[in-house]
Amino acid sequence: MTKIKICGITNIEDATLAVNLGADALGFVFYKDSPRYIRKDAAKEIIRELPPFVLSVGVFVNEKEDRVREISADCCLDILQFHGNESPDFCSHFDKKVIKAFSINNRKDLEVIPSYQVSAVLLDNLELASEAKRFTSRVILAGGLNPANVMKAIQAVEPYGVDVSSGVESKPGKKDRVKLEKFIKTVKKAHK
Repeated sequence: MTKIKICGITNIEDATLAVNLGADALGFVFYKDSPRYIRKDAAKEIIRELPPFVLSVGVFVNEKEDRVREISADCCLDILQFHGNESPDFCSHFDKKVIKAFSINNRKDLEVIPSYQVSAVLLDNLELASEAKRFTSRVILAGGLNPANVMKAIQAVEPYGVDVSSGVESKPGKKDRVKLEKFIKTVKKAHK
């Protein structure tokens, strides 16, 4: 069964909706330049309300190690996701599971993946994501996913998980109930 991560959670209403619809994980963006940025204290309040089997993922972009540790501890994050130029060494410094996002433009870009000892890799290139499975069985597919294309993406790549943000929004930082419900139902239907 493909895991579902709803990223860019900024409010309790969207978090509750995603959980009730069947999301496996929620992503909280701690990158101040993002339109989906959430303050640490706001994320902490939302995460406190999550049921025990829904994972909280902190998303960071080129953040300092001590700041990542502070936010992770304060918010009780389950997983750390790095979206910048973080090195393999940097990613190995944490006692939490780590997802490393890669911007993959060609086959040569895939060669860096084995140097990262992480729990999963997140890729935004549908064509090359299947090839990345040579290096890890835990490929999370992201980038432009929405209710209309997620079924085809799952069938093509057979990823460990899918990660969606803007594809289920009415505006940046606000999820659309209809899109979110259709996305999650479509992912679950991919395995029937």
